[in-house]
Amino acid sequence: MSLPPLLQHLRLPVIGAPMFIAGNPRLVIEQCKARIVGSFPALNARPKEALDQWLTEIEQALAAHPGSAPYAVNQIIHKSNDRLEHDLEVCVRHKVPIIITSLRAPHEIVPRVHAYGGLVLHDVISVRHAEKALEAGVDGLILVCAGAGGHAGTLSPFALVGEVRRFYDGLVVLAGAIATGDAILAAQAAGADLAYIGTRFLATPEASVPDRYKEEILRSTAADIVYTDLFSGVHGNYLRHSIIAAGFDPANLPRSDPSKMNFGSGSGAEKKVWRDIWSAGQGVGQIDRILPAAEVVERLAAEYAAARRRLQIN
Repeated sequence: MSLPPLLQHLRLPVIGAPMFIAGNPRLVIEQCKARIVGSFPALNARPKEALDQWLTEIEQALAAHPGSAPYAVNQIIHKSNDRLEHDLEVCVRHKVPIIITSLRAPHEIVPRVHAYGGLVLHDVISVRHAEKALEAGVDGLILVCAGAGGHAGTLSPFALVGEVRRFYDGLVVLAGAIATGDAILAAQAAGADLAYIGTRFLATPEASVPDRYKEEILRSTAADIVYTDLFSGVHGNYLRHSIIAAGFDPANLPRSDPSKMNFGSGSGAEKKVWRDIWSAGQGVGQIDRILPAAEVVERLAAEYAAARRRLQIN
């Protein structure tokens, strides 16, 4: 499809995925200056009053660098997120270019974002979720497939993209172990418009995670990723060694109680998920260095160009 005007001048067809804890203004600014979409979860700004400051910092920095890509903010649409109304009001006031919604179809969100000309992209893991999001009027679907970091589905990207494309010809973003320029091109070949990359940007100086987390990314492979719903109530991918360090046996994890899912403003201190039990996607085995975000984009661009040449794509 033809990309929305807001996304037509990216250096690479990439959105930097919002990452709990890790995402912050510094990372977003560097991603956008490198001309990919940068993003962060609204809940990362703590206390909630910090969100206004974060958005102002990002806007001022990007205004000083004409040609930068737009930025996005992720909103968790779940009943336990007691910050949602506050955070959305701040984003509407700032006219955030792209809102990424997760966990529930954003029926109430879409009209408020469209009113100022913003885009709404929604995370989905199945055809049913995709259909519900489209009924809500979203501008694009983010297909979160097997191998993606954080909350992820189980479907192969080839399967989900293929089925979604049978009934939807709009904007599709693909997530699932995309860590190289080759994989970006593969996402496009499969039918996606953009790739969604998170884990690769954990191994950057800008990411707000401990150095030992970044080092664990470098020494892990796909076999070290554990898929479980125990820690947040939603299935996601986590690093095996961080699960062990937190006192759990990765081979014998109990099921969670979905009714106890909590994305409220007070949940971060009590729960170890994201802070101590570290998320990552199956693309970790292709990450071998900690590099500044701008250099990551540079490397992805070189790999992407090389893959196109290899396939003799003009």
